Amino acid sequence: MDKIAVVILNWNGVKLLEQFLPSVIQFSEGAAIYVADNDSTDNSVAYVTEHFPTVKIAKNSGNYGFAKGYNDALKHIDAEIYALVNSDIEVTENWLQPILDTFEKENQTAIIQPKILDFKNKEYFEYAGAAGGFIDKYGFPFCRGRIFDTIEKDNGQYNDNIELFWASGACFFIRKKVFHELGGFDESFFAHQEEIDLCWRAANEGHIIKYNYQSVVYHVGGATLQQGNPKKTYLNFRNSLLMLVKNLPSKGLFFVIFFRMVLDGIAGIRFLTQGKFGNTFAILKAHFSFYCLSLKYLKKRKDFQIQQYYSVKSIVFLYYIKKLTLFKEIFNSIQNIKN
Repeated sequence: MDKIAVVILNWNGVKLLEQFLPSVIQFSEGAAIYVADNDSTDNSVAYVTEHFPTVKIAKNSGNYGFAKGYNDALKHIDAEIYALVNSDIEVTENWLQPILDTFEKENQTAIIQPKILDFKNKEYFEYAGAAGGFIDKYGFPFCRGRIFDTIEKDNGQYNDNIELFWASGACFFIRKKVFHELGGFDESFFAHQEEIDLCWRAANEGHIIKYNYQSVVYHVGGATLQQGNPKKTYLNFRNSLLMLVKNLPSKGLFFVIFFRMVLDGIAGIRFLTQGKFGNTFAILKAHFSFYCLSLKYLKKRKDFQIQQYYSVKSIVFLYYIKKLTLFKEIFNSIQNIKN
């Protein structure tokens, strides 16, 4: 068994592999490196085989998205630690060692996220993960270094290793044993928010999710679906509701979901006033899909859910009404971050 396997999910991404795979190979000494291919129709597999013969291929039989794509590939990869890395990630020297050291010292720590900076503007955090994720009472995710569309410059303000609620799927480290005990990602999600759902389920089982600032990667972001794409809007809104049904504490379950759906409706109206009709329709479609799937997801609930899953009651209120746009501005409102 390998100590760590770096697994890059790919679908028709030969250009990204050409650009970013060299940094992974250069700075991942001692790790097994895999490309998990979602049945690409370009020459991705042939390109990797020809130019990077040390990289192993885990070939899936279809384009299964992020969730099932990783689930299927990881069944055939034997390593103590999985590093799930987007194909548009540039890694840096010594990015693995701080992560491995943490896993070695902290048995309860099951999932770790590195510092994720913007490849296009390397002094700033990147949207998908930044310095680690949290959610509010109604399931809206936010990050240290990124709240909604406000992205902070990295001035070392998050150079600390703390517990998180969720780690970004853009660069996601998890113990193999925990991943498989949890059943992997929820395949019905296809893509988006599946990592938050997995982290929530891990927390319900008593596992710890951490951020490690000493490991740094740069993420392009939006290489598959741009922010604001109606398909991304649909998946984010639908999957967030499904995640709440599965993981919320029983007390207040239906109130929280109802109120979240009201907030979704307000978001739909906002998209409408901006002329983003496709996004408004995507929210309606997400809600219809949620209605169809809700009973199935109620059956997925486990016997125990952590009670204090959220850090603030409403990040929407703090950001849009109180105009608190930076994480440090709302820091005093956050109750459950542990050093």
